[in-house]
Amino acid sequence: MKNIKYKSQGNFGLFDEQETYQKLSEIGNPLEKISSVIDFEMFRNTLEDGILNKDKKSNAGAKPYDVVMMFKIMILQRYYGLGDTQIEYQILDRLSFKKFLGLESGDKVPDEKTVWLFRENLTKSGLIEKIFEQFTKFLMSKGLIMNVGKMIDASFTIAPRQRNTRDENKAIKEGRGNELWNDKPNKKKHKDIDARWTKKNKETFYGYKNHAKVDSKSKFIDKYKVTDASVHDSQPLDELLDKSDKGQPLYADSAYTGEKQKKVIRKYQIKNKVHEKGYRGKPLTEKQKERNKIKSKTRARVEHVFGFMEQSMNGLVVKSVGIVRAIGIIGLINLTYNLFRYEQVQRLNLCKV
Repeated sequence: MKNIKYKSQGNFGLFDEQETYQKLSEIGNPLEKISSVIDFEMFRNTLEDGILNKDKKSNAGAKPYDVVMMFKIMILQRYYGLGDTQIEYQILDRLSFKKFLGLESGDKVPDEKTVWLFRENLTKSGLIEKIFEQFTKFLMSKGLIMNVGKMIDASFTIAPRQRNTRDENKAIKEGRGNELWNDKPNKKKHKDIDARWTKKNKETFYGYKNHAKVDSKSKFIDKYKVTDASVHDSQPLDELLDKSDKGQPLYADSAYTGEKQKKVIRKYQIKNKVHEKGYRGKPLTEKQKERNKIKSKTRARVEHVFGFMEQSMNGLVVKSVGIVRAIGIIGLINLTYNLFRYEQVQRLNLCKV
């Protein structure tokens, strides 16, 4: 069968790229929308203080890529669920990515090793947490963390499954993972000894958990904690709550019930709106069921947060090894959600005017 060559409808003109971008804008370009409301330069000082020239003792060698552009690549990865190899390809291929990053056709694009190293530096220096807190303060300054109620929930973040022997899995579960594969360093660096298996609703999960405290009114995440998947949802409750939550109602499902959890809630002087739970021989009364139904109207809003991550951000997944990297990536996922949520809120407010 002969290859069919289609005749071009015309030569590429000077304004064709601009015209293409205009069409993307009319269809609905999420990157253009977020760029119109967020000035990523707000993060420059934090990024430069933490990364740029920190260990550079001379001006020799290649000039480093702009830290704000590299940070925006991290956001692209999390929003579109792209690995390091794919992000390089997509930046080269997609006009909307180039525009978001401030690149022109022909500009040098960071390769996968550069992207990986930048994320490693962000993670090891604790900058992801700092930038998350910085943006949270920005939201507070805009009156968008409304502090009229909090919601808490957890979601699984899937990690690559490991192929280990029973003895290896037993050693990992007992906390002796570091003793394994010392004679095979290349194999060891690909082994995740921090992720864990767990079951929920008869489904099996492997990886980590993203525990989040969310503002009930605005649906912004204002605090989070990362654990392995086997940790019970309610265990990090004390780490998620703080003094600023005093007097606010706290909404959560029945996984957060129990004397220990009640004690933590009382400690922070929070109004307990956690779902009540029935027990064997002591089912919920009709009155308790009605109270739970009322609470659900607010509590269900937290599911919108994880729903956005699963659907619009291509799922809660980490492709890295170890909890340190998982904390960094999940922190970036939560930050990316807040950035896009901010754009949504701004657009909705504009529609009301």
